Amino acid sequence: MTDLVRKKTMVLRWLLAAFCIAVCCMPSMSVAQSVCLPAPRLLTTMPMGGKAGTQVEITISGDHLDDADTLVFSDPHLTATRKLNAAGQPEPNKYLVTIAADCPVGVHEARLMTRLGISSSRVFSVGNLPESVRTAPNTTLATALELPVNSVCNAVMTDRSIDHYSFQGRKGQRVIVDCATKGIDSKLDVVFVIADAMGRDLLVERRGGALDFTVPEDGKYVIKAHELTFKGGPAYFYRLGLWELPVGEVIVRMPSTKTVNSISWPPAGLAETAAAAEQEPNNHARAQKITLPCDISGSFFPAADVDVFEFEAKKGDEWWVEVASERFGLPTDPAILVQHVAGTGTDQKLTDVAELSDIPSPVRVSSNGYAYDGPPYQAGSSDILGKLVIQQDGLHRLQLSDLFGGTRNDPRNVYRLVIRKAAPDFAVVAWALHMELRNGDRNALSKPIALRGGSTMALEVVAIRRDGFDGDIELVMDGLPDGMGAQGLKIPQGQSRGIMLVTASQNAPRSIGSAHFFGRAQINGASVERPCRLASFSWPIPDSWSEIPNPRLLADVPVSVSGVEFAPITIAPASSEMLEIVAGTKLTIPLVQTRRSEFSGATMQMKTLGAGFERTPQFDVQLTADSGQAVLDLATLKTAPGDYLIAFYGSAVTKYRHHPEAILVAELAKQKAEQEVAALDAEAKKLAEEATAAAADKKAEAEKAVAAVAERQKAAATALKAAVEQLKQATQVAQPKDIVDIVVSEPIAIRVKPAGTK
Repeated sequence: MTDLVRKKTMVLRWLLAAFCIAVCCMPSMSVAQSVCLPAPRLLTTMPMGGKAGTQVEITISGDHLDDADTLVFSDPHLTATRKLNAAGQPEPNKYLVTIAADCPVGVHEARLMTRLGISSSRVFSVGNLPESVRTAPNTTLATALELPVNSVCNAVMTDRSIDHYSFQGRKGQRVIVDCATKGIDSKLDVVFVIADAMGRDLLVERRGGALDFTVPEDGKYVIKAHELTFKGGPAYFYRLGLWELPVGEVIVRMPSTKTVNSISWPPAGLAETAAAAEQEPNNHARAQKITLPCDISGSFFPAADVDVFEFEAKKGDEWWVEVASERFGLPTDPAILVQHVAGTGTDQKLTDVAELSDIPSPVRVSSNGYAYDGPPYQAGSSDILGKLVIQQDGLHRLQLSDLFGGTRNDPRNVYRLVIRKAAPDFAVVAWALHMELRNGDRNALSKPIALRGGSTMALEVVAIRRDGFDGDIELVMDGLPDGMGAQGLKIPQGQSRGIMLVTASQNAPRSIGSAHFFGRAQINGASVERPCRLASFSWPIPDSWSEIPNPRLLADVPVSVSGVEFAPITIAPASSEMLEIVAGTKLTIPLVQTRRSEFSGATMQMKTLGAGFERTPQFDVQLTADSGQAVLDLATLKTAPGDYLIAFYGSAVTKYRHHPEAILVAELAKQKAEQEVAALDAEAKKLAEEATAAAADKKAEAEKAVAAVAERQKAAATALKAAVEQLKQATQVAQPKDIVDIVVSEPIAIRVKPAGTK
């Protein structure tokens, strides 16, 4: 057993023990603190996609979608309008989505513009097969829904049941059954089965793969699907695809989102397909000969497969070795052992040169999947990216294996091995800064860039450095709507973390846009730009003790301003001018605090963001004051001369009132309803008196008028009751609620001058 395997085995044992302790010591969910000001979140669309060149009616649901109007997508080939009823009024939560014929097949982001700004996204898939929506129960063999070959069905898993579908097959026909779930933001861990007409299982898939089925006889076949533990409901949606595929053709799975760590693959300029393939058997007895550099595709198959490659190299040669497999979304853990080979036969001597394994996370991540002791996102990978230095001339042997592949007998567990001379580069990914609270921040919530007026949002930006690149990385975000600005706190040389600050002025108008976000660096004398992707959660989890978060990458960078709500407090430097200070002295920064809310507690502790200043001690901000100050001791910090950008951040408990203006609207509606009731009461009284005094030949007509006004009185009373209830609900929703959230100051520019200058 190698040291690497021994180390990973020990880690697994430690994790198992830690899990057992955590389960035994798990605190009550009631301790969880209410965190993060409300943000709009789109949770479901039904259906979850459609065929290119068609129009689809969808129904949406979500949280904090007050005053939702525009449904927007990450791709301009998708457009949406509100569905109107017979009276020409928008139907609640219904939209008509038009998918252009040339819309790219794949997953796109759908979002709603709401009172609070742009919502979090939900995947909307576009395919090239006809689509349907299951509308009737199909939980028995007798009620199985017929699914034509070469089609897709959108559905929600039935709770504590098995969904049944049927199709007609021809003998010898090759059909593929695929079920999109986690890759389209569903919570569903699906198990699906192909059975015969009597419901007897023929082929089963439990690990999220696709079923490749050759029809044995003409006739009817059944597809059964259920959640691993038989859960169901709106969050457990799926897209079931069934299509015919010629024998020998490679299966192309239904489109899926990307994991956060896939940001580091592929390297810039790499061909879409490998230049060569492994040639089985390529084992210890028969190593595959290769020359460097190389680009090879292969698979960890069969179980316990070890692929062996041999090459000639000279002492002092430096090569960079990269393996991609886990970043394809596969359950693999590649490992490489490189040895020098001397002699032959019984005189053969193998000398270890290098062991290569995981790509470490560039920053310390959360140990439990949510923001408690680090960010809840993992940019590292169990794939490989490492340097190989040749120690002596001659033949070398590279052994590539899946560390825990002894029981994985699946040809779909593929890899790509690239060995190259150094090509310095970098990749960047960002996510909203999360809180680290000792007393209950157990949430894993998506945080759309939906700013309140006067607020600043901090995005944590992480770099994966490639092939020895070690320089500064500037962070840039442009293309923002009016009233918004962004400034990047760079990723310094040799470090992996920076901050992007996105700010909305207090008077920023309601707006939505798609920003251009990238990192820029100087590499080998040339300016290089790389896109920065955003990471978010596929589903908001208020309490991570109950569920495992599922982070993913977003397709674009949407930004918005509410135009209605404002930040509870804005902290900004008293002057927007660059502050100048001589190295080794103290800098006092006057701060202006614009308060728009009450807070629980009188002070807030603030830390400092920005290279050269992050070791600044925490300082207190008075939440009841209109001004404050921060003191930076450059003698202690030993900050070198240069230009810097910093910001301060902390967390405060605000007494948040949600949608208080709804109370005024509800009060006006109640007053109008009361006036209507009073007017009808007066009219009814008058008509009743007239009916009593009416002559015999006029009495029937008068009584008919009394009956008509009585019906109007009933309708008005119902409307008044509804208005009273609406006012009650609006008042209840607007009651102050203690919510802790991150407060970030506006950026502060500082120029540190060399000691001795004036």
